[in-house]
Amino acid sequence: MTELFQFMSKQKKTTRKASAKRKSTPKQPAATSNIESMMHEDRVFAPDKEFSKHAHIKSMTQYKKLYKQSIESPEKFWSDQAKEELVWFKPWKKTLQWKAPDAKWFVGGQLNVSHNCLDRWLESDIANRAAIIWEGEPDSLTRPGEERTLTYRQLHREVCRFANILKRHGIKKRDRIIIYMPMTPEAAIAMLACARVGAIHSVVFGGFSSQSIADRISDCGAKMVITADGGYRRGSIVPLKKNVDDALLIKGEDGELLAKSVEKVIVHRRANIDIHIEPNRDFWWHRELEYVDANCPAAKLDSEHPLFILYTSGSTGKPKGILHTTAGYLLGAKMTSKYIFDLKPEDVYWCTADVGWVTGHSYMVYGPLANGSTVVMYEGAPNYPEPDRFWSIVEKYSVSILYTAPTAIRAFMKWGEKWPKKHDLSSLRLLGTVGEPINPEAWIWYHEVIGGKRCPIVDTWWQTETGGIMIAPLPGATPTKPGSATLPFFGIKPELVDDSGEAVKKGEGGKLVVRQPWPSMLRGIWGDKKRFKEVYWSEVPGSYFTGDGCRQDKDGYFWIVGRIDDVLNVAGHRIGTAEVESALVSDHRVAESAVVGRPDDLKGQAIVVFVTLKEGVKASEKLKIELRNHVGKEIGPVAKPDDIRFAEALPKTRSGKIMRRLLKQIAAGKEIQGDTTTLEDLSVLTRLSASEE
Repeated sequence: MTELFQFMSKQKKTTRKASAKRKSTPKQPAATSNIESMMHEDRVFAPDKEFSKHAHIKSMTQYKKLYKQSIESPEKFWSDQAKEELVWFKPWKKTLQWKAPDAKWFVGGQLNVSHNCLDRWLESDIANRAAIIWEGEPDSLTRPGEERTLTYRQLHREVCRFANILKRHGIKKRDRIIIYMPMTPEAAIAMLACARVGAIHSVVFGGFSSQSIADRISDCGAKMVITADGGYRRGSIVPLKKNVDDALLIKGEDGELLAKSVEKVIVHRRANIDIHIEPNRDFWWHRELEYVDANCPAAKLDSEHPLFILYTSGSTGKPKGILHTTAGYLLGAKMTSKYIFDLKPEDVYWCTADVGWVTGHSYMVYGPLANGSTVVMYEGAPNYPEPDRFWSIVEKYSVSILYTAPTAIRAFMKWGEKWPKKHDLSSLRLLGTVGEPINPEAWIWYHEVIGGKRCPIVDTWWQTETGGIMIAPLPGATPTKPGSATLPFFGIKPELVDDSGEAVKKGEGGKLVVRQPWPSMLRGIWGDKKRFKEVYWSEVPGSYFTGDGCRQDKDGYFWIVGRIDDVLNVAGHRIGTAEVESALVSDHRVAESAVVGRPDDLKGQAIVVFVTLKEGVKASEKLKIELRNHVGKEIGPVAKPDDIRFAEALPKTRSGKIMRRLLKQIAAGKEIQGDTTTLEDLSVLTRLSASEE
């Protein structure tokens, strides 16, 4: 790190400015089995001195000291943190029981997640502070969305009442419950109520199809589904209850109902639409409240009691049910929320993720509430009814911390600066990104236009499987580099290895693994221990394999290249798609890009690029040539795209992720296959398929 601070002192005047031009050093690498990282970013942003003065972690010296303790004496470090951060009913006997790949943390201890998020605050000043500020989707430009605010005391009451509804319908510890809800406070209430009674929840994203619901019910053997009559999205109603009804009728290959385990369905009234109510199976949430009170003590649960199952995509096509347990997960979510976002009592914190994703679990519900924070929750899309929807919410509620995805940031860039400039964003003090690597140009735009050049940016790397953030800057301590997730969080020991599992040199690319266990790590794949070992622990025996490619620079900073599955083999060179996308977006005319591979007889794989241009820029053959040459200049000739296709929009899920598997099929000239129900706009596929190659 000495070199980094020497560089910063020499460049102090220029690095404080976000207007410096991007400087990339292309080089011609030799063909290798390792992942190649060929881009060089030399801008560095030091923490603001005033910010550091009031931050939880104030300097690199403080970070290094704590990090060293967490790596050299992990059990003592995590034991101390667990005592300080969590409320226990019964202390643990052993901090860690580890035999790869099976981990047990805080063995013998007892606690409850719901109690740690709610009850612990009831005798403090936090009790009457806003826990959730909810904004519904507006009906139009003239009719604003609904508003609700729940204090910690009110949220505790609603969680207890709904927990008693679960008990009334026979829910017991370890029963599995599917939650298929719109983005309303009731989604968080349902999650916390499950945690309160010891039921295992599995939240299914509200954009998923009936088949997806049925498959998840079948895999985990869910006893109950919690849903709503419908939810709002871009002015339309998503028929959630109808989707559940259809899921309960789907049969498997053996002719049996996939969802035969479901006994009860609880329905929240949100959209006020007519739905089918099956007698003795379906029950209205609001009517069930008439039969219960708000007295529901939190169950005393073992540290390793299962908290939730969250399904994530797998290479076989069958979703993997990632299992997280109680104590370790909560400790990770709380600590990363506290230190990486520098959460303070006065903050108004907004994570824009859907509750159906792990980001919504860790950084909208459990992490922030365990810290006694005020959380903003929004139901609708970022550009409905107009592209300033996010910025109007930031202004309206004086949001101080904003955590969103690079895909959303690039969309904001495409829509133009005029939308955020309509609003007062001066309340913001910290910005975060999550979901995929952020390219330097988007990072700079976010810093300048949204953050007003004053807000630190925490670029966070983590996964559904890790439970919490693994690599990210601490805003009061870590100098940041646009595009780098920077340094590991406490207790996390990442390393880059080659195909043989040996560590690679700094500056080279490799497979990202984690060398030692951490509290919030996944405990398995539900019902499939063999797959758990094969997917995560067989690539490098004894280490967790993340599935990501990465490089580490001379200062120890980590640069995520992308999924190993998305690494292209071009004429013997293994090139990460994320770097080619970043190079394209560095051209001032490009709003967004997606890179995929196409089989090629000569080179193995050809690079195919889908490009969305900024408003006012016209597509042309000349522009294609210029963009090819631009990539060659930024990275090197080996990375020049073989095919560039201009598109009005890219196929994305409602959470904003680009569906690259569909682009791969289009690039190869194949018929679109697989589930497309999560697409935000189905017409995008039609237009892309019809475009000329």
